[in-house]
Amino acid sequence: MTELAPTDLPLPLLARGKVRELYEVDDEHLLLVASDRLSAYDVVLPTAVPDKGAVLTGMSVWWFEQLADLVPHHLVTASVAEFPSSLAPFAEQLRGRSMLCTRLDMVPVECVARGYLTGSGLADYRQTGGICGEPLPSGLVDGSRLPQPVFTPATKAAVGDHDENVSYDAVVATVGAELAAELRRTTLAVYERGAALAADRGILLADTKLELGLDRAGVLTLGDEVLTPDSSRFWPADTWQPGRAQPSYDKQYVRDWLDRSGWDRTAPGPELPDAVVAQTRERYVDAYERLTGRSFADYLANA
Repeated sequence: MTELAPTDLPLPLLARGKVRELYEVDDEHLLLVASDRLSAYDVVLPTAVPDKGAVLTGMSVWWFEQLADLVPHHLVTASVAEFPSSLAPFAEQLRGRSMLCTRLDMVPVECVARGYLTGSGLADYRQTGGICGEPLPSGLVDGSRLPQPVFTPATKAAVGDHDENVSYDAVVATVGAELAAELRRTTLAVYERGAALAADRGILLADTKLELGLDRAGVLTLGDEVLTPDSSRFWPADTWQPGRAQPSYDKQYVRDWLDRSGWDRTAPGPELPDAVVAQTRERYVDAYERLTGRSFADYLANA
């Protein structure tokens, strides 16, 4: 199932992102295809991670089910047997890694919630004493649990550009006060539900990024992926220790290797060694199985 090259389907291609391709199915539906490509520091790396696209899709499908009472989602079906008949010849290529979705008018804001201090949030804190203009207590370190989850929005960057943290006031200026408040409320509700379910399985949800949009009725709806190792940081609860980088079930493992490699974070990225690829795949699959309580092999067999 390893795949790095773009898919080529008999549908209009609307967008090709770092990891996904988005195809037009009809006036109301889109096909979202997750590749095995891996991005880090906003650069698509030249090495694929086997089954990564299927893990992202399978986890999103499971989380959409868990969050449906909090916020609607765009998923129609992830079963290739229920896709349009024109896609039948591509069933094996699409199996497990694609979703038929409802069209949304996407909000031009990266909706991020953080429960722990790390990554760009840590860098912001060290410079300003807070994140996105939200003040935080002094003395926090890498991996510290925040007093309460915070909404830390960012701009949406094009492929190759970097997302930038912005203030809540900037979100209000972009989308208006009413929608900004709904984005914050929904993002924090999803984070808190995700963190609680993950904690039950011995996993800390450090932070997560959501894509939200409006359906044709104007209802705020979850789009893209949700609570996956690409959009979130997952840490084993039993090894959590503030003051250092945490072991993780996400692509932080790759970021750490890249940092040690001497790469300057500009394209093109370096090839990943086989051992790093294997360890990364293992972390993604482990995250899927721990969180969902389901077998990844069974998911692939039934997709």
